[in-house]
Amino acid sequence: MKRPILSLALGLCLAGCQGMATTDTVASSTQVDSAPAQAPSADAKASDDAQVSSRDFAAWVEDYREHAAAEGIDAVTLAAAFDDVSFQPRIVELDRSQPEFSRPVWAYLDTAVSDQRVRQGRAKLDAHRDAAMRAEDRYTVPAEILTAIWGVESNYGSHFGSFSTIDALATLGFEGRRQDFARRELLAALKILQIGDIDREHMRGSWAGAMGHTQFLPSSFLSYAVDADGDGRRDIWGSVDDVMASTAYYLQDAGWQAGEPWGVEVTLPDDFDYAQSELSVRRSSDAWHSQGVRARGDMWPSFDEASVIAPAGARGPAFMVGPNFRVIMRYNASTSYALAVAMLAERIAGESSIQGEWPRDLEPLSRTQVKEMQRRLNALGFSTGGAPDGIVGPNTRRGLREFQRSQDMTPDGFPTHALLERLRDTGKP
Repeated sequence: MKRPILSLALGLCLAGCQGMATTDTVASSTQVDSAPAQAPSADAKASDDAQVSSRDFAAWVEDYREHAAAEGIDAVTLAAAFDDVSFQPRIVELDRSQPEFSRPVWAYLDTAVSDQRVRQGRAKLDAHRDAAMRAEDRYTVPAEILTAIWGVESNYGSHFGSFSTIDALATLGFEGRRQDFARRELLAALKILQIGDIDREHMRGSWAGAMGHTQFLPSSFLSYAVDADGDGRRDIWGSVDDVMASTAYYLQDAGWQAGEPWGVEVTLPDDFDYAQSELSVRRSSDAWHSQGVRARGDMWPSFDEASVIAPAGARGPAFMVGPNFRVIMRYNASTSYALAVAMLAERIAGESSIQGEWPRDLEPLSRTQVKEMQRRLNALGFSTGGAPDGIVGPNTRRGLREFQRSQDMTPDGFPTHALLERLRDTGKP
């Protein structure tokens, strides 16, 4: 069975909102005969829409209560969860929003692995070393990795969200892009309340339903949360012991290989075929070495299945990553995220940062510009795998590489403004 990704950072952001107002609008029943009837004001229409949405939401909640009861949720838990449940229109807005610009990997790492976050990580690990080491000893996941995930997910607990998990998931289950997913997570949240690990008031986290210091979704909480401090509750909101053990258990079950590094920064030969720089391409360390891939430092891991990635194309740093890197991506399926966790863990352990230089002079393309790039590539016969969606995935990179080869350019598949201009210069629509 495919393990659920814990954190939804690629498609769902952490945010909150106020409850919807349902103020009534009262109109006069008398009018002057000669006066024309006036159209409803914008405020009145908005109020009417709010009332309709609130009525529909209330009806949906009643139906869901019946579903949850049939799944074994008792009346006391249902009353605690839903008697005061609140529809959150801001959550729907955030769920539907798609940012026009995305941060380049180096900008993300600048924040995620900042000097301040490294210092905080070292201090947090020193303060909670016993809890971290107990988790490491039990689940074989290094304390520095656990601390790094804690830092990237919630800045060591300072920003894990203050939004009602029940309100958030009910809102998304009623009116969201992934309603079935939200409804399953809502049922899992009700089971947590019924078990008694946390009460409704304190079950808080992101607007997307991720909870606690290391942002567990409710279904992952049910499967992996651990009562490490022995108080009878699995508390990822208030117990660092439970946070460390739960996070380590998830990673161990995802396939963490004890004693192996996540990967290593490498240099690539001038004639390296960047079509190989995808996580789906896996070769042994020896096979990569035979192609001229070399470590920047002294360590050369012995991997049976390793991938080479170049997250910023030929001008940026490259990495050879092994199974544990892919395990980190089970927490959040983002290369940038996994690099942030890996590098923050190394910095917390006192190791050096990346040696290669990021191409900071390159401005990221907007979502609209990526769509244009995809449309132009498709029109030229360099397939991006489907209709333009503004997302640079393996198919888009493949199409870019084919176009770059046709132009005698380094085929690294990294989208730039210069590449878009070259596509425009072809004269195709």
